[in-house]
Amino acid sequence: MGVSRLDVFYRRLLLSKLFIGGWGKPEDLKRIFEFRKYIGDRERCGSLVPEDYPVHIDKTEEHADYQIHEGFFISPLEHLVPGILPPEAVKARFQFIVPKKWQKNRPVCIHLAGTGDHFFWHQLRSSLKNVSDLLVMGGALILESTVLLRWLEREGYWPLGMTGISMGGYMASLAVTNWPKPIPLIPCLSWSTASSVFTTGVLSKAVNWKELEKQYAINSVYEEEIIKLLEYCGVDSLKMAPEFAKNDESLSPSGDARVSVGQSTRAGGEAEAEPVDRVISSGTSGGGLGYLPRSPGANNPLQGTQTESTKCSRPSLHRESISFMKGVMDECTHMANFSVPVDPSLIIVVQAKEDAYIPRTGVLSLQEIWPGCEVRYLNGGHISAYLFKQSVFRQAIYDTFDRFCLKYPNLH
Repeated sequence: MGVSRLDVFYRRLLLSKLFIGGWGKPEDLKRIFEFRKYIGDRERCGSLVPEDYPVHIDKTEEHADYQIHEGFFISPLEHLVPGILPPEAVKARFQFIVPKKWQKNRPVCIHLAGTGDHFFWHQLRSSLKNVSDLLVMGGALILESTVLLRWLEREGYWPLGMTGISMGGYMASLAVTNWPKPIPLIPCLSWSTASSVFTTGVLSKAVNWKELEKQYAINSVYEEEIIKLLEYCGVDSLKMAPEFAKNDESLSPSGDARVSVGQSTRAGGEAEAEPVDRVISSGTSGGGLGYLPRSPGANNPLQGTQTESTKCSRPSLHRESISFMKGVMDECTHMANFSVPVDPSLIIVVQAKEDAYIPRTGVLSLQEIWPGCEVRYLNGGHISAYLFKQSVFRQAIYDTFDRFCLKYPNLH
């Protein structure tokens, strides 16, 4: 299957760059990796968020048929990994849309924000500053989703589910891996790992590889310490090294997007400093990294002290940086590094056949990781699906909630 020309064209229209600050602080990466090992196991982290975690509503708008509440709470990640969140993201804010009349039950679907979303409905071309920001966001949203789900349970809403589009769908998937009960999940235009998004998808052209390569070359902590913390060792990771060596030109920062490179791994297990917004919508119806080593003699003491320009000009540096990016992303974002949702039959994935943003070639499918889940494919790419297929996303939500109610009519 080819890739959408609209996806490629749309990406070329955007001037924003990803990861302009680089990898992030090495100490932050180390803390994130350690926390991932803990949060990836649902049984171990069940008590991280108290049942009565405080949630506050500070604004309510009255409309003819519904109310819009706006609320906030302190992200649990601030308590568990102090200082890892930017100050603007410590307070998690959400919007809750509630109908005044319910047809049956009181169903609520939490919708997580997509890449670049500000406030609750707009995109303002923002982008993640550091690679570590994406990993921090994932950890924060897992815990914050737990807070919202428990709060909604206390308030008497049922059934509860989660969804999102693009990055929002991916984050919703992560959150559900941590929830200890059966729950509807509808990830739209997302897949099993974020590594392919930033190494072979069209977004890889927006990555600031020059800065990432420079930092990777100059600071030996990435190769000598951080890479040793990557435990991801899956069958698809073994394909990576030869594929990247063979297809290096396709990943050149100046080349055209090519999304056919096989890569990703199976695990054991955007805003620069903007707060992540969450939207809750109520329905009225119902480590084996495959790492590419430095070039021969790169750190040979017999050659004397290397200059920064020498370190940054070795031929294999671009491949090494891509390989490291893949390893870091798979470690913290590959679904196989997290617990399998309690009931995968309550998952309906909506994917675009020609999605150039979310490559699936060479990556373990969600059906392999979550046996029993359903995948529905749309014709077209990422952008066209987002613009014109919202009704398909909503139908998948209805179908998943109906499936849940039939299977678990008394689970509340």
